[in-house]
Amino acid sequence: MERQFIMRPDYPVVETKAGKLRGYVFDGVFRFYGIKYADAERFEMPRPVKKWEGIVDAQDFGYNCPGSNLPRQIPHGEAMTPHRIWPESEHCQYLNVWTDSIDRTAKKPVMVWLHGGGYVDGSAIEMTCYDGDNLARHNGVVCVSLNHRLNVLGFLDVSAYGKKYENSGNAGFADIVAALRWVKENIEGFGGDPERVMIFGQSGGGGKVSALMQIPAAEGLFQRAVVMSGIIPDDNMLTRTTAPSDLIVREIIRELGPDADFDTLLTAPEIILERATSRAEANIIAQGYCIGWGPRKNGWYMGSLCLNEICEFSKKIPVIVGTAFAEFGPEKLMIDRAALSEEERDRIGGKKYGRKRKTYMKLFREAYPHVNASYAGDVDTFFRKDTMEYLYKKAAESEAPVYNYVFALESTMNGGTIAPHCADIPFAFHNAEMTPAWQIPGVSDAMNENFSRMMANFAATGDPNIPEFPEWKPCSGEHLQTMIVDRVSECREDHDKALVDFIVTNTPKIWPDFYHDKNKGTEYYY
Repeated sequence: MERQFIMRPDYPVVETKAGKLRGYVFDGVFRFYGIKYADAERFEMPRPVKKWEGIVDAQDFGYNCPGSNLPRQIPHGEAMTPHRIWPESEHCQYLNVWTDSIDRTAKKPVMVWLHGGGYVDGSAIEMTCYDGDNLARHNGVVCVSLNHRLNVLGFLDVSAYGKKYENSGNAGFADIVAALRWVKENIEGFGGDPERVMIFGQSGGGGKVSALMQIPAAEGLFQRAVVMSGIIPDDNMLTRTTAPSDLIVREIIRELGPDADFDTLLTAPEIILERATSRAEANIIAQGYCIGWGPRKNGWYMGSLCLNEICEFSKKIPVIVGTAFAEFGPEKLMIDRAALSEEERDRIGGKKYGRKRKTYMKLFREAYPHVNASYAGDVDTFFRKDTMEYLYKKAAESEAPVYNYVFALESTMNGGTIAPHCADIPFAFHNAEMTPAWQIPGVSDAMNENFSRMMANFAATGDPNIPEFPEWKPCSGEHLQTMIVDRVSECREDHDKALVDFIVTNTPKIWPDFYHDKNKGTEYYY
């Protein structure tokens, strides 16, 4: 079947505050890619782009921020989450828009995606399932995704070198705030409602969402928030830094060369700076310090809600907070899990708890009666505990509802793989068809439709409930109401409290493999 493509000299054109942009229409969806939302010099705050005359084309994605040199850049996971790469530059303040209308009176809800990759890697287009076409086509929303500064470019504190660098430690977040301000000022031209903006993100992107709710400068720029596997307290491995800022800066400058100085730090090509930073990190860790990248508490960012008082405006923001069942823990058994006997499932699922196996398996079956018990050993130990504490605090101190989910769907990959980190993303975007491992006959299509509808409904109304799912109740400061998203979905009260308490008492906290070498010899517990 032929699909319609439209791109004329004068259509489709949208006028923004800075000037006119021309995108294109493909199969009924308007696409505007690579829109520059801000400019910024290295380590400085972003500023509005200069106005232009005439019409500027917006048909190609903008630069990604250069990534750090962590092992995560090794190609991996294409069956579960296909990836793509793109040219890089620190001048990466670009966003993309998908919409099925450019009528200024359409007033559609807006979903702004913040990508994962910790605070060091990733981009708005890193995963093919980040594409907003189906959200616009099937769910009637305007979808926006964006890039911003990361790692040393977005979070190096050089405030000691001048007033213009006073918020350099949060430059990456300042970019995001600038992008949301662009949305506030311009999204109406793309059919969007600037008073119904939902920010959503996964992993590091979820961390960005939760951090934005602690930034007073973001007040009024969004009205709903979704944190997917992203409750990342300020003392989390991703952000934990015990090294003084001046030491970090000195070590990077030293690695830039014997004659390097602060001006060298400002002018070194990005790839040289990234490599020097990687060597400096190793030096700093060898001295006994921790070093991470991410937001820094100061007068601009109030610090993680997990450890600080809640920002006043965020009390009025309805929030969904979710995690995947296994996150970084799924074990590859390479056997048909469905064919296992109950005895075999029990043995595999509880093996790491030794003599306490029976107690653990009893708690697991009470928490997840519909989940194959061989997955009991895969229960998330990275995000779930922090997420629960966040939910209690946010629900107790907020005027707006707070919802929780655990995504527990099982893929047939490797004889059975239960929802790992990133499993919920393709379904949130209505893009499960882009992910080979999530082609589950009789299941994927309905989950694709329903999970994305819940997200879109939340963006539109602040309530995720849809007729096709059980009633999703909000949490309170005393009890968590968790929607277990699975073949049999159900909303249950405090379903895994006893299970998580057992895990906290009996299990070291599991950090993802890509952090082990960086912090060799260090153990972290809940």
